[in-house]
Amino acid sequence: MRGWWQDLGDLVLPAECGGCGRPRTVLCPECRAALNGAVPSRVRPVPEPLGLPVVHAAARYEDEVRAVLLAHKERGALALAGPLGTALAGAVRAGLDRAPRGGTGVLLVPVPSARRAVRARGHDPARRIALVAAGELRGSGTPARVLAVLRQRRAVADQAGLNSRQRLDNLAGALSVAAGGGRLLAGAGAVVLVDDLMTTGASLAEAARAVRESVGDGELGEAKGAQRSGEAGNVRGARNAVYSEAGREGREQRCTGATAVGVERRPGASGRVAQGAFGGMICAAVVAATPDSFEINRN
Repeated sequence: MRGWWQDLGDLVLPAECGGCGRPRTVLCPECRAALNGAVPSRVRPVPEPLGLPVVHAAARYEDEVRAVLLAHKERGALALAGPLGTALAGAVRAGLDRAPRGGTGVLLVPVPSARRAVRARGHDPARRIALVAAGELRGSGTPARVLAVLRQRRAVADQAGLNSRQRLDNLAGALSVAAGGGRLLAGAGAVVLVDDLMTTGASLAEAARAVRESVGDGELGEAKGAQRSGEAGNVRGARNAVYSEAGREGREQRCTGATAVGVERRPGASGRVAQGAFGGMICAAVVAATPDSFEINRN
């Protein structure tokens, strides 16, 4: 019985700090400062993958921050989702400073983990952190919600040990937007791709490609065609299917609608296409990025 109560207590108050191992605290003040103490910065990997939107990160992926992310992702220290989500919200705000006015809110779109990884870990780290970040943003007056519409449409190899070129090849064409997702993305003032970590930027670049393709060339045009041909009921059905999928992760979030995603073909920028098509922007935010990617801020 004593052991059972100890395990139960660890669920409420973890046995040690996720960053440094200090006993009986979720995250000690020093490790919390390492995660949330710096001003979020723009980051850019080298080499930079084609199509990568502007990315902001809250902290450098080293020392205590690295330990916190690994504890949450690989060891199931779910209580760390709170401070990690707060850090992600700060990175999102930094990117939104350059967002155009208009639209009906901010959509946080998590980069999905492979299904086998989610099963092995027992949770989806990026989605969990994104839900916390959306709550933080709403609490500070920014209408935000999570829309988990990205899917892996084919199997990919484990990214560990792959270089930047290999990661790009591994992920090329691997993601797609769930049926009906393009119409939801097309109404947001800003779409922010979110993840816990950026290393080479390959995952975010592939996520951006999938979102741009869905909103710019695929489902949006199909929706307009369906409405013209009297098939609006089918369109609404697809829309409801996506809301149901997203709702399983956070039913407390209220739907806010969606506007436009910017399309940019050059690396490191997030421009917008013709006014008739879109009116919003696309950017990305992560909790942490490799130290070298912060070098952009020295120029």
